[in-house]
Amino acid sequence: MVHIRPATEADFPALLHVQQAAFGEYANVYTVSGWTTETLDSLKEDAKEKQIFVAEAEGAVVGSVRFWTVAGVCIIRLLSVSPAHQGHGVAKSLIREIERVATDAHKFFACTMLRTGRNIHLFMSLGYKAETILPDHYDHLDLICFAKYRPAGR
Repeated sequence: MVHIRPATEADFPALLHVQQAAFGEYANVYTVSGWTTETLDSLKEDAKEKQIFVAEAEGAVVGSVRFWTVAGVCIIRLLSVSPAHQGHGVAKSLIREIERVATDAHKFFACTMLRTGRNIHLFMSLGYKAETILPDHYDHLDLICFAKYRPAGR
């Protein structure tokens, strides 16, 4: 069973370890060094401006995601799940929890690497629609961005 909760500073080392392992899978496809070499200090700075959730299984951090809302748009970034826990609903649980708590958002927005079919399928399975392609973005990454609108009256 996976439990989703807000991250604490004590979670940061484990969170970075999961993030490094998750993005490290793509090292031979993309330059992902910004996500695999993030430091505790830069994470602490980022946490001042963003909310961070962790997914916990059997007392260990197995996933994380960062998000913030600007002008009614909830921006979702750095969704990562440890390779050993991928395919078990951890990412879906993290995204659903954001959708539940970000009550000030009318739109949810997330980007992923264009050549990661598994990630594209994840967002589409949660009702997100492809909205934008960002060619040659960070470190020459091609990104695909997805959006999902909150149903009226919710």
